[in-house]
Amino acid sequence: MASSLPDNPSLDALLAEAGDGGKDATARRYGFSGWPALVRYLDAVTELGTDPSRFDESTADPGDRFCALACLRYDGTDAPPRREAAAELLGDRPELVIDHPWAAAAANDVRTLSVQLRHDPALASTAGGPFGWTPLMYLAYARVPGGDSIAAAELLLDAGADPDAGYLWRGMSTPFTVLTGVFGEGEQGPRRQPRHPAADDLAALLLRRGAHPADQQTLYNRMFRPDDAHLHLLFEHGLADAGPSPWERRLGEAMETRQQMWQRQISWAADNGFADRLALLARNGIDTSGAQPVTRELPDDPNQRDADGATALHHAAWSGDLTLIQRLLDVGADPTVRDTRFDATPGEWAEHAYETEAAELLGLTTDR
Repeated sequence: MASSLPDNPSLDALLAEAGDGGKDATARRYGFSGWPALVRYLDAVTELGTDPSRFDESTADPGDRFCALACLRYDGTDAPPRREAAAELLGDRPELVIDHPWAAAAANDVRTLSVQLRHDPALASTAGGPFGWTPLMYLAYARVPGGDSIAAAELLLDAGADPDAGYLWRGMSTPFTVLTGVFGEGEQGPRRQPRHPAADDLAALLLRRGAHPADQQTLYNRMFRPDDAHLHLLFEHGLADAGPSPWERRLGEAMETRQQMWQRQISWAADNGFADRLALLARNGIDTSGAQPVTRELPDDPNQRDADGATALHHAAWSGDLTLIQRLLDVGADPTVRDTRFDATPGEWAEHAYETEAAELLGLTTDR
């Protein structure tokens, strides 16, 4: 089963929690078979864990600051203004990539990378930059326009970069890999956490060069919307019956099982009416028996609230579903209602998600 440790777990904190004689019970509470398994996982976290939110770019050198601004960090700060600031910094200080292979990779600077790798091919596998990643990771998570990401990735792979590289985000047991970065998206939505501009071509290159297709974090990040491009590509490269990944071998019981991985996908698809996804899973041998996609109908009360006080209009605004927004408005959904968690209107939810068109539609409606 997947571990349920808190963010950035530490041995000292868990020892204090366990007290005298409670180590195995504490380990089992967090999803491990016993204390030794938990300690082995914490050793992996020490080596592979990173919390990008803890990096302070305000005092960093230009190369590190560029990387930190350019890359998705998978926290609440992911947003277009950070990436715009990265592009502006690179424009003002183009020399920042010269002695910084991680920045050169984030900028897709093929010429600079070529010089760096010709001088020292080992740089392709060297961790560095603000997050302690390899250059290929910065390339995968960066969202700054310009350069040739495919050519840059080929240079790094030819020099020995690991297509299965990754890190444990805040010590979480589902690794964020190179593929995770390329496929992008996630809980913050596609405007805050977009796919790589060359996502499909870059992912196909990585898969051809050995990236393992059973990328659990990719499947999670991309499950929220009905598009299945990632699944088609991963299935083409053996996702359905792939053997254990390097990460599964390394982390063992800390990771969720394949059965758990697929059940999450099936449940989300069924609960959100993604019939095409359920059919795709079934065609590729995944057991979806018993899963029936809900019919996406308008609620009887368009202003009915969920546990957090949000309405269907809030959720449609967050996802940028203009058709659903208009349908809800037509049957009396109130665009001025505020949820109880964030005290925000549907339009403000859309603005936070950078769903500009949805915010404009709701703004025009509210102003009438």
